[in-house]
Amino acid sequence: MTQTGRFIWYELMTTDLAAAREFYSHVTGWSIADSGMPGIEYSLASSGAAPVGGMMTLPDEVRAMGARPSWMGYIAVADVDAASAQVREGGGTIHRAPDDIPGIGRFCVAADPQGAVFVLFRGDGTPPPAPTPGTPGHFGWHELHARDWEAAFAFYASLFGWVKTDAVDMGPMGTYQLFGVTGPDGGCDGVHTGGMMTNTQVPAPFWLYYVNVGDIDAAGPRVTARGGQIIAGPHQVPGGAWILHALDPQGAMFALVGPRPNA
Repeated sequence: MTQTGRFIWYELMTTDLAAAREFYSHVTGWSIADSGMPGIEYSLASSGAAPVGGMMTLPDEVRAMGARPSWMGYIAVADVDAASAQVREGGGTIHRAPDDIPGIGRFCVAADPQGAVFVLFRGDGTPPPAPTPGTPGHFGWHELHARDWEAAFAFYASLFGWVKTDAVDMGPMGTYQLFGVTGPDGGCDGVHTGGMMTNTQVPAPFWLYYVNVGDIDAAGPRVTARGGQIIAGPHQVPGGAWILHALDPQGAMFALVGPRPNA
C-alpha cells in the first residue's frame, strides 16, 4: 500500500469535459480516453502508459453549491474513515462522506480548517511505481495557498505526518515552507513533497498542482493557443526550475514546472 501522506492521484472537475480533454492533451502531451467505468463519464489521462489523473463533469448539485472547475489531489491514508474523523476533530470539513469505488478503493472529499479541498484515499491492490522526479507529463509539485500556513501545516502534519524541510524567505510575501512525507524510521524521507505559503490575495485557500514539462518556454504558448490564460510566469524558483501559473478555458487553475533548455 502507498505510504500515508503521499499525493497519489489528481482529478479535474470541469464544466466542459470534451474541451478540457482537448486542452490538456495539447498542453501536457497526455493521452486521454474514457475510463469505461459503468454509470459515469470519467476520463483517464495518461503519460505514456502511466495513468496520471482523471477528469469528469462537475455535477449540477455541486455547481449549485458554488463549486467551480478545479483540480483536486488524492492523498493516501491507511484508513479513510479514521482519517475523516480526524479531519473533523482538527476543525476541517467533510464534503462527501467516506464511500467505496468498486474495484478501485475508498475515498472521502475533505477540506482543511481554512477551506482548501483535498481527497482522502485508500486504494485496492498494489499502486504503480512512482515516476522519476521531474518526468514530463507527471504531476511534480503540490502547493497550498493558505490564509495562515503555520496553522495549516499543523493540521496536515497531524493528519498525514508531514514534516518541515527547507524554508524559503520570500521577503514581503513571507515564508514559503517546504514539506516532506515522514519515512518509515519516523524522519523525512529526504524528498520535498510540496510547499505552502500564506496568500491573503486569493479569494479562498486552495491547493495548486504542477505538471512537469520538458521546456517551460514551449509550454506557455500551448496554453494560450488552446484558450487558456497565463496568470503568472514563467519565472525561476530556487533550485533552478521555471514555473508558470495558468487557467484552463473553463477556469480551473493549474501550474507547469520545467527547465528552460534554450535559455
